[in-house]
Parts: sequence; C-alpha cells; structure tokens
Amino acid sequence: MLDTTPLTRAVDHFADRLRAAPQSRLQRGGAAEALGLARELARRAQLLEEPSGTPREMPDAGMFAAADQITVAARDLALVLETEGALAEAVALVAEAQQRAGV
Repeated sequence: MLDTTPLTRAVDHFADRLRAAPQSRLQRGGAAEALGLARELARRAQLLEEPSGTPREMPDAGMFAAADQITVAARDLALVLETEGALAEAVALVAEAQQRAGV
C-alpha cells in the first residue's frame, strides 16, 4: 500500500493557511486557487476509480469552504493512488496551488 502521508501533510498545511488567511486574501484569489486544486484532485480520484466514467465537477461552496474542499478531495485521491509518480504529481499540484494562492 502506498504511503500518501506527503499528500495529506501538504494539503493539511495549505488548508490551515487558508483558514488563517484574511478574507481579503481569499477574495484576491486564494479561495479560487484552492477550488481549482480541489476540482483537479477530485477529477484525478474519479478517473482512477472509474477510468471510463465522466468526472463530475466539484461545486463552488464558497470561499470559506475552500480549505475543507481541498482536504476532502485530497483524502479521496489518497485512497486510490497507486504509484509514487502519481503521488509526487499530486504533492506538486498542492505546492504550486499554495504558492499561487499566496498563503
């Protein structure tokens, strides 16, 4: 079984930073960046679970839910990841999104 701790740690850190960020930072793009990440992580998880299916898009639950959305999506993905390469890609996506979010 693949150890996905690096992914969950990276996402937990990003989520904590989002929760601590002022509303103005979330409005300036932090929340949108997090939603984009959550959608991508959820898409990857769905494709791994059902390769022939059409992924459903995670809805926008508002800027104050963005931290929870990335956490849920990352944990779903962590359950189905099978390779170190896919894990490394997911961790890199989180790091890049956090940097763009500025938190």
